[in-house]
Amino acid sequence: MIASLRERFNRSFTPALYQSLLAEVDRKAGCHVKYRQAETPCFFPKRILHEMSEAGEALVTELLANPQYLADSRAIIPPEYDTPYEAPHPMFVCADFGLVCTETGRLEPRLVEIQGFPSLYASQRILSQQYIDTYKLEGVGHYLGGHTESSYHQLLSRAILNGHDPENVVLLEIDPENQKTLPDFKATQRFIGIPYICVTKVRKQGNRLFYEHEGRHIPILRIYNRVIADELARLNIETPFRFCDDLNVEWAGHPNWFFRLSKFSIPYLRHYTVPQTMFLSDVPELPADLENYVLKPLFSFAGLGVIVGPTRQQVDAITHERRRDYILQQRMDFEPVVETPHGATKAEVRVMYIWLDKMIPVLTIIRMGRGKMMGVDHNKNMEWVGGSAGLYPLDGAA
Repeated sequence: MIASLRERFNRSFTPALYQSLLAEVDRKAGCHVKYRQAETPCFFPKRILHEMSEAGEALVTELLANPQYLADSRAIIPPEYDTPYEAPHPMFVCADFGLVCTETGRLEPRLVEIQGFPSLYASQRILSQQYIDTYKLEGVGHYLGGHTESSYHQLLSRAILNGHDPENVVLLEIDPENQKTLPDFKATQRFIGIPYICVTKVRKQGNRLFYEHEGRHIPILRIYNRVIADELARLNIETPFRFCDDLNVEWAGHPNWFFRLSKFSIPYLRHYTVPQTMFLSDVPELPADLENYVLKPLFSFAGLGVIVGPTRQQVDAITHERRRDYILQQRMDFEPVVETPHGATKAEVRVMYIWLDKMIPVLTIIRMGRGKMMGVDHNKNMEWVGGSAGLYPLDGAA
């Protein structure tokens, strides 16, 4: 997007440097990263990143000021996942934006998705900095909100640990060793000092939780929750405790916000960045141009179940009872803004926030793609696509 930086990068790129980048990210993360990481970072003007950061904060502010949304989002939490002592706001927020070109030729963000659930808060800082180090990129940064590596470490540590000994705080996930996000779990362990634990390995005694390590039963006082409820249900996994139990444990990211701040939220938003979005159950008559819409299940992750340009038959296959669990969203024609040797490529920007005293943007994750969607499955056998990082000029010149 910044032509001078893009042209300079493309001229200096070599496959050997890219392989060096991948090797260093693997080494620093502590394991091999299985999902595709793009050959290039994305160079954004600070204006665009600032506009996206402000938009994400405005969206959450709008929702939390809406009594109807608060009541409705409270009611949709399944009883078995309704966790006690809900926090008044999410601790981790991610807002995904694409870029559209307006009639005046100005690039503006449009919301793709919003979630109150942690993303790659540890491993993304590694990839972002490694682009800078491997390619010797000068005068660019990757932290948002005025953060440095040191201040970000302090903020993330405060959010996850809340003053507890790292031994008594766990990252909780389903079968973490076999998740594609394992590099983030290992990076979190290195960065913050906490172990990552499979939810099935936790032990419950009364209202307290424990995990076993080297023959010791170690109390769990706080949980950095990465368990996706939809995955627990889909895989029919039995857990040693229920999320609705009254447990003597703190949550770093209260589980209820997985449901409350999600695709479910989008139909309530009236912000300029939000495309027309309706619950499928509220659509009186299907649009004639369904090819210009996207059908999305509310609580799936990584694009699971999303249909771009659904057919009437695909929509009709969803029973009346399940239609409240889907949204129908106007399809945005996102602008391909990254010039690569394989053609112009789209970039979806995830702005990540941490909310302790206030909601602060900290990092971006970029997904580059030329396929129908931005996920890896829709960009197979392509180069210069995949996960990337957003860099911006430190001097603010662009």
